[in-house]
Amino acid sequence: MKEKAPRNRTLVLNDDEIPLLKKELLTIDKIAGIAQTEGFLPDSILDKTINADILKALPLLPDAFADLIIIDPPYNLTKNFSGKVFNARSEKAYDEYLATWFPLVCKKLKPTGSLYICGDWKCTSSLQRAVESELTILNRITWQREKGRGASANWKNSMEDIWFGVKNPRDYYFDVEAVKQKRRVIAPYKENGKPKDWEEGSEGNFRLTYPSNFWDDISVPFWSMPENTDHPTQKPEKLYAKLILASSKPGDIVFDPFLGSGTASVVAKKLGRHFLGVELSEEYCLFAQKRLIRAEKDKSIQGYKDGVFWERNSLAEQKKLDK
Repeated sequence: MKEKAPRNRTLVLNDDEIPLLKKELLTIDKIAGIAQTEGFLPDSILDKTINADILKALPLLPDAFADLIIIDPPYNLTKNFSGKVFNARSEKAYDEYLATWFPLVCKKLKPTGSLYICGDWKCTSSLQRAVESELTILNRITWQREKGRGASANWKNSMEDIWFGVKNPRDYYFDVEAVKQKRRVIAPYKENGKPKDWEEGSEGNFRLTYPSNFWDDISVPFWSMPENTDHPTQKPEKLYAKLILASSKPGDIVFDPFLGSGTASVVAKKLGRHFLGVELSEEYCLFAQKRLIRAEKDKSIQGYKDGVFWERNSLAEQKKLDK
């Protein structure tokens, strides 16, 4: 194994811990066994990671069990996921790919549930069509993915979308107070000598603001962050924390059918929610399991502290975490 730099905190799997982590994974056979012996109560599979193909796993999961579904599917580009290559295809073919599993995923959502699905500029129109076919779209979030080199013959791709849909637009959960952002006050205005709509603190001058559908405060995981893994498209914990806090209550069930290295489950656990994730790659499932073990002791989420989200690089204590 190549020796890491001292500040490289990327998660690695040690040979001696792999067998123990594997024991915690659910498989298709294990789920079928649970269904036969226990009548398949949702509680039997909660807070677990299923290592399986999504098309084989979904029929075994009960309908309408999830309060919140977060999906980060393969985008319409060629990408190697731990030896399994997803190939770019025509827009029509990508639409057909989504149709093989997205309606089945939506059946797992409670009548009052919410769903978020991630994508980039190339596949976002396909995602919109897929969500509109099953749910009511309430918004499209765009977040700044500030990572990677610039493009020499095109604009650098540094933005991604998250489509937000619900089963019933008249009956769904959304807690805006839980996702307020703390922003720096550049030109602090005072009235009668006192701050107006902002606070003075040891970290500087800030005000709490309501969140918009454009997020420029997200740091993509990199080598000096303890949440980082070798997954090529890992989503930041802070990104998913916003979705989970806004659209679920403590004790609710968060489901991710394309779990990857486990961000949705890890953040759900840190925030006091139940979780269930499905992932095809065994390696990524093991990453998820190791991160879940760490989350038992470390509940911190980069950029989120004391119930508020901070602008990128604005929280003084955050710099200590990166050392």
